[in-house]
Parts: sequence; C-alpha cells; structure tokens
Amino acid sequence: MTTTHAPHTPTAREEWATGLAAFAAVMLLLAGILAICRGIMAIAHDDVFFVTRDYVFRFSLTGWGWVHLILGVVAVLVAFGLFRAAMWARASGVAIASLIIIANFLSLPYYPVWSIVVIALSAFIIWALCVVRKDGTAGLFG
Repeated sequence: MTTTHAPHTPTAREEWATGLAAFAAVMLLLAGILAICRGIMAIAHDDVFFVTRDYVFRFSLTGWGWVHLILGVVAVLVAFGLFRAAMWARASGVAIASLIIIANFLSLPYYPVWSIVVIALSAFIIWALCVVRKDGTAGLFG
C-alpha cells in the first residue's frame, strides 16, 4: 500500500510572511537604486544639492556622494540575496537599511524632502525584515 502526500498548501501566515519578504526585497532594491542615483548625482554635479553653512556634520558633497553610492550598491546586492530568501540577506538587509537611515539623516540639510522619503522607506524595510520569522511565518499576530 502506498501513501500519497498531499501537496503543502501555504497557510495565510506563510503567505503573509512571503509577501513581507518580497516587499522588503523590492523596497531595498528600490532604495539601493535611488541611493546609487543620488550618489552619482552628488559626485558628478555638486550644484544640484542645497548647500548649508555651519552644519555640524560638515562633509563634502562628493564625499556624501560616495557614501550613498557604496550603500546603494551594497543594498542592491543584499536585495538579490533577499529574493533568494537567504538568511544572511535578512540580517544584512536590516543593517544596510539602518546605515541608509543614518546616512540620510546626516545628509538631511543637503536634500531634506528626499532624505525624509528614503528614511521612511528604509524604516518599512527594517520592519518587513524583522517581522518575518526564521521558519517563514509572520510574527505579527501570535
């Protein structure tokens, strides 16, 4: 006598978790691409950004450009790891999104509205990566 195994149908929690992980991957990819564009823009044309005087965290705009460019490239690489559901990518995604928040906070006077948008986007990325458990279920409701 042979036993047949029914195919696994994902529960609502598993589907929710998969959706959150996909959301985080897409948003991290988007944040990375935007950071790359912002970095290239700051390196190529310093006059695009608003220049402030007497800012505590004074840094050249070209330097900020390199910071954003490097963070963007790393974010894109981590996003591809998230698409493959790698555990290292989840931990790295939280770390890189945190660094993106810090970099955008420190460059707030140079491009205020854009920095606030990217900070909010990165906060959603961190939330989505932290709410999914290791076993693939969402930890929101129990």
